[in-house]
Amino acid sequence: MPSPGTTGASLLLNATFEPLCVVSSRRAIVLVLADKAVAVDSTADVVHAETVSLPVPVVVRLTRYVRVPYPSSVPLSRRAVFTRDGQTCVYCGGSATSIDHVVPRSRGGTHTWDNVVAACRRCNHTKADRSLAELGWSLPQAPRTPTGAAWRLLGHRTVDPRWREWLGMPESVSA
Repeated sequence: MPSPGTTGASLLLNATFEPLCVVSSRRAIVLVLADKAVAVDSTADVVHAETVSLPVPVVVRLTRYVRVPYPSSVPLSRRAVFTRDGQTCVYCGGSATSIDHVVPRSRGGTHTWDNVVAACRRCNHTKADRSLAELGWSLPQAPRTPTGAAWRLLGHRTVDPRWREWLGMPESVSA
């Protein structure tokens, strides 16, 4: 059975302290032991081997710079739409259980970030394939593509509070 300290996740930073990705704690430990990375922040948990004891890293920085091309946009998924909209229906504020196209696909709407919102079953069924103008409804704010390092790296994953300073996120915001 694996140690509880090695089943978590660690934020991997480039040599320039730019966030690259999230890796398993086990992978972060291997990178540190191989001198390919250094621990920037660690937990109180310690992993013991025969000749070495190492605190489990939460944030690790590579010792050499790695150039990584990033995708230009955040991938659209059901789970990411729910996260962006805070698990609430954009029409009534209830608990969201489905996604809805603001401009229905049957009327030429696209399946893109700026046309997809989280909705409850009742509102989605009531709206059906009609436009917001036909129903007299309005959106509190226009849907948009999520931006920032947190969305690019984490998508819908919950953010470890110890990663916030490296992702440039305030304490009250989550991805």
